[in-house]
This record gives sequence, C-alpha cells and structure tokens, in this order.
Amino acid sequence: MSILFIFNRQPYDTTDVTWNALRLAQTLVDNGETVRIFLMNDSVDLARESCVPPPGYDQDLKAMLKHLIDSKVEVEVCGTCMARCGIHKNEPYYDGANKSTMAKLAEWVVSSDKVLTF
Repeated sequence: MSILFIFNRQPYDTTDVTWNALRLAQTLVDNGETVRIFLMNDSVDLARESCVPPPGYDQDLKAMLKHLIDSKVEVEVCGTCMARCGIHKNEPYYDGANKSTMAKLAEWVVSSDKVLTF
C-alpha cells in the first residue's frame, strides 16, 4: 500500500501534530508500507538544518524526518513555499528533502492508495 503524508504545520507549533505524524509514518515504514512525505506551507522548515527543538521540547523532529529519509522514504518539499513560508524563509533544504512542485504533489496524490494530511 502507498501512503502519502502531506504536512502543513510549523514543526514546533506548541502541539504534537508533527511529532505524531512522523511517529505514524515510521510505524507504517516498520510495517512494510510504502510511505512518501510532501512538506508545504510552514512545514517546510522541517527540511532545513536550522530547525531545532525549542527549549524544553524533548523530541528532535528533524532527526525523525532524516531517519525516515535514511529508511528510503521519499520526501518532497514545496519549492514555492521555500520563499513564502516558515520562519527560515529561503534557507536551503538538507539532502534527501527535494525541492518540488505542485505537479509532483498532484502526481503523488493520484498514485497513492491513501492520503493523510497533518
């Protein structure tokens, strides 16, 4: 089964939404499912080295996404959002998080068995 995760929220937005989505993605990968991740809106900061946990937060979301990349999860990041969204506008994405397009997202939506948004 192919599962597409679309992230929209700032990584550290005072909720655990992104953390729980990453945990679910990892669990699905561990269960042998094909997972792909598309980051857009303020979630693009998750693909930047400058994304660090705020004081007192006990999870490193960037490290969790990098672990998924190391597990062969494809990660695409909205190129338009790179300049428009997030706290770290215009900063580059790290290796494995690929600058992408709406056309790629549309392709992934159509070819996925399930689409989840966070």
